[in-house]
Amino acid sequence: MRAARLIRMALLVQSSPGLTADALARELDVSRRTVIRDAQALQEAGVPIRAERGRAGGYHLAPGHRTRLTTLHPTEAETLYLSGLPTALRDLGLSDAADTARLKLSATLLPSLRAAAESSVRRFHLDAPAWFREPSTPELLPELARAVWSDRTVRITYARPGRDDEVTRLLEPYGLVLKAGVWYVVGRVPDGRDGAWRTYRVDRVTALSPTDDEPFVRDPGFDLTEYWRASAEDFARTLLRTTATLRLTERGLGRLPAVADPAGVAEALASASGPDAGGRVTVELPVESEEVAFAQLSELGADVEVLAPAGLRERFRAHARDLAALYGVAGQR
Repeated sequence: MRAARLIRMALLVQSSPGLTADALARELDVSRRTVIRDAQALQEAGVPIRAERGRAGGYHLAPGHRTRLTTLHPTEAETLYLSGLPTALRDLGLSDAADTARLKLSATLLPSLRAAAESSVRRFHLDAPAWFREPSTPELLPELARAVWSDRTVRITYARPGRDDEVTRLLEPYGLVLKAGVWYVVGRVPDGRDGAWRTYRVDRVTALSPTDDEPFVRDPGFDLTEYWRASAEDFARTLLRTTATLRLTERGLGRLPAVADPAGVAEALASASGPDAGGRVTVELPVESEEVAFAQLSELGADVEVLAPAGLRERFRAHARDLAALYGVAGQR
């Protein structure tokens, strides 16, 4: 564990000279005191790392010292070849650059590591698009990707979903996200009233033109991964507009995550009562609608009893009567 951290620290200092002890502590998720001890351990191991004071201070390696890629573990080399999505790189117009980078990387590796890395390509393939959907690359995606790379403000025309009109926005594009085969751009509208972050589907961008402004200054506190995680959770929760009160068997409670929305299940489990005399547990499950809830909960069969709302309970009553008529009467002798 410590050996891996020491290697990572050396690589961080090599790639970003001048990192302070506090900055390294944040990157390595350790204390400042641990960073200082690790720097001493690297020095004792022959890595010429030193701490400098002043405005241009921080940790530096001796001039000319480089850590070579030939020290990669075979598993690390394999992982490098899995770090990109072929379809995503193609959509962004970067497939040629990625192929060239892999060739350069292969040329720097020892023959044994080169074979290990290339073997991963023959064993793993990531297919991002969802089933039953014909993948298509938005026409303006490569141009938008260039704006993301260069921090260029763009003017986009966007077709709003469910409406026949389009809107034009100035957008500072911070990043691109590929979700189930659909590309999204995340950015900030600089002339917006609240300055909030916005997410747009790239295939709904009908026109795009870079502005002549200087590159925008990125917010150093913005984390694309964390933003997407939080916004995806919020979006999933906004879809759950109704609450169903359920009485579940132990088996039904265990199967609930397999049929219902994860955000709703988490709230349902938090609201669960203790088992009653029959061993059943009552929960409050957020659902999208009665129709969707009926389709989801029907898979649980007799392991779920709907207590409310009345309309959903009546759906199950009618369903039970239909099943009884179909199977009960026909099965009598």
